[in-house]
Amino acid sequence: MTIGSAGEHTWRYRLWQHLCAAYGGPFTLVGPRETLHDPSTDTPTSYAYADPDFPRAHLAGWGEGWCHMAPLIGDAVRSCRADVLLVSLGLIDLGFYTNAEQTADNVRAFVAEARAARPRVRMAVMPVIRNIRVDADETFAGQVGRFNALLGETVAGLDTAASPLLLVPPPGDVRLPPGHLRRHAPQRERRAQDRGGVRRGDVAGVVAGRPVQAVVTLPGRRPDA
Repeated sequence: MTIGSAGEHTWRYRLWQHLCAAYGGPFTLVGPRETLHDPSTDTPTSYAYADPDFPRAHLAGWGEGWCHMAPLIGDAVRSCRADVLLVSLGLIDLGFYTNAEQTADNVRAFVAEARAARPRVRMAVMPVIRNIRVDADETFAGQVGRFNALLGETVAGLDTAASPLLLVPPPGDVRLPPGHLRRHAPQRERRAQDRGGVRRGDVAGVVAGRPVQAVVTLPGRRPDA
């Protein structure tokens, strides 16, 4: 569900394939962005998808987390009329910007902004997936564990009948490989998507990733090419 880099299919493409095969109703992916990250310029300016023939709209950004998306999500939901948000964020926040408690505060701000724009919006949120830094850095591992616990409490506390929040359990045997901010492991990441994929039936799409009429991603990680 990340933004993806030039020459890749992206997880949004895999999600679209899955929904075409498994979902029986109409849907689309929406969002205010469409480009890929271009490694040659380190900018989100590429349209060089491996297969461009799918709904490419998204709200993903290379190196962006909850703290970046919270101020943006309201306008994106409002302008794109998003029904469902698929969100996989947090690793960037904890690695570079905020601690577990601050990141949880940004989750609450994100939810509030999304609901202010569309009170009945639905959200599926994934915890932070373990990566090699968790194994090597005890302090960082503690922050990831603390945030995931806070995320579970936050999702449960904010869940309503009118605007449901779903905590999507991560795939148990998938761990992000070394150098995940600049590299990818196709089989592992596709397996993560397949096992941690959409758990709700009425998805429409914003990536952000999103996506659902809004899929928000875990930017910074490169998806399966």
